Amino acid sequence: MFGRLLWKLLRSNRGRLTVALVAVTSGGAVISALLNLQFDIERKLTQEFRALGANVVISRGNSSRTIHPNQPPSKVLGSPALIDQAPVLAQIEKMRTSEVVAVAPFLYIVARTADTPVVVAGTWPDQMRGLDPTWKIEGSWASSPDDETLCLIGRNVASQFKLAPASQLDLTYLNRRVQLRVAGVIDAGGAEDNQVFANLPAVQKLANTGSQIEVVQISVRGTGATIGGYLAQLAAALPGYDVRPIRAVTQAEGNLLDRTRLLIALMVGLILVLTALCVLATMAALAMERRKDVGLMKALGGSISRIVGLFLAELGTLGAVGGLIGCLIGILLGRWMGERVFGASINPRWDIFPLTIALTMGAALAGALPLRLLGKVKPAVILRGE
Repeated sequence: MFGRLLWKLLRSNRGRLTVALVAVTSGGAVISALLNLQFDIERKLTQEFRALGANVVISRGNSSRTIHPNQPPSKVLGSPALIDQAPVLAQIEKMRTSEVVAVAPFLYIVARTADTPVVVAGTWPDQMRGLDPTWKIEGSWASSPDDETLCLIGRNVASQFKLAPASQLDLTYLNRRVQLRVAGVIDAGGAEDNQVFANLPAVQKLANTGSQIEVVQISVRGTGATIGGYLAQLAAALPGYDVRPIRAVTQAEGNLLDRTRLLIALMVGLILVLTALCVLATMAALAMERRKDVGLMKALGGSISRIVGLFLAELGTLGAVGGLIGCLIGILLGRWMGERVFGASINPRWDIFPLTIALTMGAALAGALPLRLLGKVKPAVILRGE
């Protein structure tokens, strides 16, 4: 009997119930999309911030120091800014996880080409693509670590010395000379456009530093807590070395993530309130229209608790159906939001379905406040037609 009465209630007053269902469905769709974005925002923002380059640096002493051509080899070798690459890189490789995107050691010198000074960075060119994925390149990446003659050059260097892919580049440093072949011309939009990136062994031979390097740059994805945990482990494994984050990147990433999550939570709360108000207005009108039905139910012996329970079941059904439809629409809405904001679709999470349905049902049941008026309905007054 209860099910038959519920079905009759749902079929009657279709106009007002349709308005409430549209409100619940719209709210459920936006909430579903926002919750999908909330749970996927960490991965999307991490991908976006990894485009900014390395966020962890390992050095010893003043890592900003650059080796200049007028420094004799003894001073270079004894420089506190230089570190032995073997133990550091071995420890990094030992602790490498899936969160580590790229690792690249660096040794900087100021060499000369055509009697003009140019900054040369000895590194692993094959790692540069992972370290700075936004770089544009003309030609190809110097992806062969065994070929010490390959190099990458910035677009300003290419323009100044009239170089192109496959061109020869002669570098001299302290009466030592090396001939490199340009594999590609990079457009980084920064200081890298004025530099030459050569294989690390070639630069170490040119600078006569042996197996020493200046800094190690690492790109680690994850939240600020994830990066902080990795930094702590790395610092403990490398005592005596300066292991630090590039705070301009990590702090911005953490702050933006927290603020975005707070904004999404506030928007979800606001949508729930607006949905509840819409259902509340609809149920207030329905409560007045159903006074006669309630009076007749009371006259037939129905208790107010069972009558209110019947209307609550109607609201719960309305919230569940609206939430389910809203979840399906929210998947499409979430993909559209992801493509517009991050340039990539948001992956749907099926665990959002029960959460969204529970929230929409809660918003719909919040509209049951006008049902208190039904308790004041007097059967005798209704039966007299008043």
